[in-house]
Amino acid sequence: MTGFYGPPPGMGHGGYQYKKVDPPKNLKDLPRYFDELLGGFFSRLWYIVCLVWKTSPLILCTLLFISVFDGVMGPIGTVISSSLISEMQKVVEERAQTGTVSVASFWGSAILTMLITLFAYRIIKRVVDRISNTIIRAAGEKVVKQVKLEIMNKAKTVDLASFDNPAFYEKLENANREAGNRPVQTMQSLFGILSDVIALVSYIGILATIPNMWWMPVGIVIITIPSAIVNFVYRRKNFQYMRSRSSDRRQMNYYADLLVNKDMVKEIRIFNLSDKFIGRYESVFSRYYAGLRRLIVHESAWMIGIAIVSASVNCFFYGVIAYGVFLGTFDIGQYSKFTNSLTNIATHVTSLINTSASIYEGTLFIDNLLAFMHEKQTIVPSLDTPAGVKLGVPHTIEFDHVSFAYPGKDYCVIKDFSTSFRPGETVVLVGLNGAGKTTLIKLLTRLYDPTEGRILLDGRDLKEYSVEELYGIFGIIFQDFGKYAVSVRENIQFGDIDRPLDDSRIEESAKQANATDYINNLPAGYDTQLMRIFDRDGIELSGGQWQKLGIARAFYRDSDILILDEPTASLDPMAEQEIFNQFDNLRQDKTTIFVSHRLSSAVIATKIIVLKQGQLIEEGTHKELMEAHGEYYNLFATQARRYVEGGKDLIDEDDPDASVSEEGRHHRHGEGRANGEGHGFRPGGHGEGRGFRGGRGEGSEDGRPVPDGERHSQRPEGH
Repeated sequence: MTGFYGPPPGMGHGGYQYKKVDPPKNLKDLPRYFDELLGGFFSRLWYIVCLVWKTSPLILCTLLFISVFDGVMGPIGTVISSSLISEMQKVVEERAQTGTVSVASFWGSAILTMLITLFAYRIIKRVVDRISNTIIRAAGEKVVKQVKLEIMNKAKTVDLASFDNPAFYEKLENANREAGNRPVQTMQSLFGILSDVIALVSYIGILATIPNMWWMPVGIVIITIPSAIVNFVYRRKNFQYMRSRSSDRRQMNYYADLLVNKDMVKEIRIFNLSDKFIGRYESVFSRYYAGLRRLIVHESAWMIGIAIVSASVNCFFYGVIAYGVFLGTFDIGQYSKFTNSLTNIATHVTSLINTSASIYEGTLFIDNLLAFMHEKQTIVPSLDTPAGVKLGVPHTIEFDHVSFAYPGKDYCVIKDFSTSFRPGETVVLVGLNGAGKTTLIKLLTRLYDPTEGRILLDGRDLKEYSVEELYGIFGIIFQDFGKYAVSVRENIQFGDIDRPLDDSRIEESAKQANATDYINNLPAGYDTQLMRIFDRDGIELSGGQWQKLGIARAFYRDSDILILDEPTASLDPMAEQEIFNQFDNLRQDKTTIFVSHRLSSAVIATKIIVLKQGQLIEEGTHKELMEAHGEYYNLFATQARRYVEGGKDLIDEDDPDASVSEEGRHHRHGEGRANGEGHGFRPGGHGEGRGFRGGRGEGSEDGRPVPDGERHSQRPEGH
C-alpha cells in the first residue's frame, strides 16, 4: 500500500506528508509494488508531457526531431571515419608496393569523396546542434513561464488557511525550485532515450558484422547494469534527502535574505544582528551539508569501483580486436570502426541508464509541483448553484455561536461568539492584542470558515454565496495592508480593478484620505513610482503616508460593508480625526466595522463589542458600557489617563457615574475650566482644553468628561 514520508525525526511536526511506495513485503507483493511504482512514474511523466505540450507543441516536435537526428548521426559518423581510414590504408599499401602514388589521382579518389562527406557531416551536425540548443534554451524560458503561471493561478485559489501552515510553504518552495528546469530537462532526457536506443541498435549492428564476436555487445551491456542500479538507488536517496531537508533550505534562504532585506537592514545594523544570522546560516548549512556529503561520497565510491571494472573489460575487448588486426583479420579502418562502436555502445548504455534515472528523478521532483497543484480548496460555495449577493443595499450580519481554531491548533481563538450587525450600524471591536478582533474580520469576509457555528449575511449562511461576489461587497483595510511597487495612481486603483480607471474618483479618494497634499508634492504626482524595488528613482513613503494611501484605496472601492482593521495606526491624532470625519460623511447607510486600539473612535459607534480571549464579554454603546464599569470602562479609562496632563483625577471620587451622566459635563475639578481650560476627550472639541486625541476642546462634545484611569483602573473588573 502507499505510505507517506515527511521530515526526518527531530525536524518538527506539521510537514507535508508525501506519498511513497512501500517496499514489497514478499514475492507475492511484487506486482503491487511495481504497479504503484511504475504507475506513479508514468502518471508524473505524462503530466510533464502535457505541461510542455500546453506551453508549445513545437517544443515536443523539435525535441523529437533532435533525438532521432542525434541517434542516427553518431553511427553515420563512425562509418564515414572508418571508411576514410580504410581508404587511406589502401593508398599506403599501394605506395608500399609501387613505391609511388600519382598526385593527380587524389582529386578523383575515394579519399577526397570521404573527406568531403566527413566535412559535410560535421558541418550539418554542428549547425543542427547549435539550432537545437537555441530552441531548447528558448523553450526552457517558455516552460518556466508556463509553470510559474500554473503556480500563480493555483495560488490565487488556495485557502488563506494554507498560508498559515508551514507545510504549505514546503510545497510552495519545492514547486518554485523545480519550475526553472525540471520539465524541460525531463523532456530532453525522455527524447534522449530514443536517441540512445537508435544509436545503440546501430552500433550493435556494426559489431554484428564481426565473425564470432556477438558476445562483445552483450558483455558491454552486462557491465553497465551495476551502474544502473547505483544510479537509480542514489537518485531516489538524493530526492528523498532534498525533500526531507526543505525546512533547512528555507531557513538558509531566510537568514541569507534577512541581511539583504532593505526593510530589515536598519534594525539588523543597530542591534548588531548580522553575525548572529550569519552564524545561524552556517549552523543550518553544516547540518544540511553533512547528510548531502555522505550521499555524494557513498555514491562516488560505488561508481569508482564500477568504473574500474568497466574500464578493465573494455581494455580486454580492445585487445581482442587489436589481435585481429595483428593476425590480418581486420584492417586499420575496421579496428577504428569496431573499437569506436564498442566505446559508443558502452557510452549509450550508460547514457540510457543515466537518462532513465534522470527521468525518474525528474518525475519525483515534479511531484513537488503536483503536491502544490493538488492543494485542496475548501473556501468554496456549499451550493451547486451559489446564491448571488445583492449589491448596493444595506446588509444584516449575524454570528451564530461561532468558534474558530487555526489549522493545526487545538485551541480556539474565537469561542462561542454570537451577535448581529444591523444595516447602517457602526461597530467597533475592542480588546487587547490577541483578543481575536482581526480573526473575527477574517471569518466575516470568509477568508476562513468557522470551526463551529455559522455566519449569516441577510439571513443566509456565508458559505451559500459565490465567494467572488461575497468579496465584492467588502471594502477593507487590514493592519498589514498592501504596499505595491507601482505608481500612486495604481496603488489607489487597486481598490477596485474591475472599475474602469476613473482619475477624478482616484483624486477624490485621495482627498477623502487626507493624502492630496503629499501626493501633489511628489515628483510626478499621481504617476510617481513608489519604492525602489524596480525604479531607482522610486519614492519611499513614510508609514503614515502609506496608510493614507491604503485608506484612499478603500474609499475608491464603492463597497456595501466597510471594514477598517487598525486603519489609522500610523497617523497622528489630527490626521486620524480627519479620516474618521470622512468615514462619518461617507458611510451613510453602509455597515462600518472598526478595529482600533484608540478607544476615542469608539464613542461614535452605534455598537461596541468587547472581546477577551476570543469571547464576547460586553456589548453596547459607549455610554452603556461606561455605566457598566466593566472591561471596556477599564480599557477606556486607562487609555484616557495617558492623554491627561499629570494624570490628574477627572472623575468625581464621590460620584463615579459622573463619567457617563449627561448632567456631568464637567468634573468637580474642572468646573472653572469649562470656559476653555478643561480637558476634553472627544476628538475635535473646541476651546483651549487638550482633546483626547490631541484636539483642543472645552470638554466632550456629548457632555462626557474624560474618565480617570489612574484610580478607576485599580477597581476590580466589572466594578
